[in-house]
Amino acid sequence: MMVHFDTTGLDLNCGSFLTDNIQAAIDRRLLNETDIDRAISNNIATLMRLGFFDGDPSKQLYGNLGPEDVCTPANQELAREAARQGTVLLKNTEGLLPLSPAAIKSLAVIGPNANVTKTMIGNYEGIPCKYTTPLQGLTASVATVYHPGCDSVACGNVQVEEAKEIATSSDAVVLVMGSDQSIESEALDRIDITLPGQQSLLISEVANVSKGPLILVIMSGGGMDIQFAKDNPKISGILWVGFPGEAGGAAIADIIFGYHNPSGRLPMTWYPQSYVEKVPMTNMKMRPDPATEYPGRTYRFYAGDTVYSFGEGLSYSQFDHHLVRAPKFVSVPLAVGHVCLSSACKSIDALEQTCKNLAFDIHLRVKNTGKMSGGHVVFLFSSPPDVHNAPRKHLLGFQKVHLTPQAEKLVRFDIDVCKHLSLIDEKGNRKVALGQHILRVGSLTHSLNVRI
Repeated sequence: MMVHFDTTGLDLNCGSFLTDNIQAAIDRRLLNETDIDRAISNNIATLMRLGFFDGDPSKQLYGNLGPEDVCTPANQELAREAARQGTVLLKNTEGLLPLSPAAIKSLAVIGPNANVTKTMIGNYEGIPCKYTTPLQGLTASVATVYHPGCDSVACGNVQVEEAKEIATSSDAVVLVMGSDQSIESEALDRIDITLPGQQSLLISEVANVSKGPLILVIMSGGGMDIQFAKDNPKISGILWVGFPGEAGGAAIADIIFGYHNPSGRLPMTWYPQSYVEKVPMTNMKMRPDPATEYPGRTYRFYAGDTVYSFGEGLSYSQFDHHLVRAPKFVSVPLAVGHVCLSSACKSIDALEQTCKNLAFDIHLRVKNTGKMSGGHVVFLFSSPPDVHNAPRKHLLGFQKVHLTPQAEKLVRFDIDVCKHLSLIDEKGNRKVALGQHILRVGSLTHSLNVRI
């Protein structure tokens, strides 16, 4: 195995791999000592910038920090804010969310993740100052009645009747389902992407008898095939919270009761279970292969059915987009005698000197037309011409703005033609495709012609 140091700055390993293998790699001439010198220099330079060598360690910025600096009110609020911003609202039937605490006399809180603590912090975790479970967070606003519904998150044994009983006597229901480290973690892959055990059965049975709004909260690291819940009209709302950290329960309540306007977006595509059954998980190819019926991976290449797609996420507000500025064409001035000036080329080398100096900007006006203040993420995607097995679209950038009701803001994207409009051809070379590029700016599309 070739030992590699990343020239972009990833020059350390938090485990024992480098310690155990570097000398052997040098002996076999798989690694040069100059690479090690550079990595050490980069790490020491980082320590210097942090002030680790600035005199008395106890007087340094980070030299005398203790537990009291970790659990400050500001840091605990930051944990809550991070969980709020990371939560993704995936479904909100007829705008039933947010719920009004004044209208809820009794809230049924059901599910194996409804009263968990350590599950919320995932792995590679620190020691939390304190936990706020989903049950605790919801109980802080309304009266609740709780039942886990399953014996564990694996849900081998499900208590449907007990869960239905409290659901039928409550004004609303929150189901907190999903996974934990016993289902998905490093070195422990899931065997499918449906909800574990009989969780789906529990959700459906409770939904059938609920008399008021029912909110499904998914706590997981990866995507889940919850198409049944997406399609079920009795399920009013769906939230994905990931593993939300120590303040996750408070953040869930903040969003359900409207103390915070959700703005999170999915960082991955949620595939149907049929995708996993068809595609070997050992096949890491991105591009589809029609010859083998391989559908490809990620939003960039996969064109099949999805449960939810990369970038999806709802808000309690509405945001209008207006394209203020964007070019209709970009001309790449090639050098005299360039081969593409005399023959038809479908792309040019992204290393062309003239391409390197070519840039433009896009301006988009965003307005909050809703009644709540909130954050809003504006994505900029590009769909290049169909050459070199190009991706269907790829993300060029995103910006998040916060707007009060009826306020508006100008969002600007700076585009470097060589960097942002390029793709990798069949031989691994970076190219800029000539022809029509479709720019997807927020909710709008714009055609851009790249020509010579």
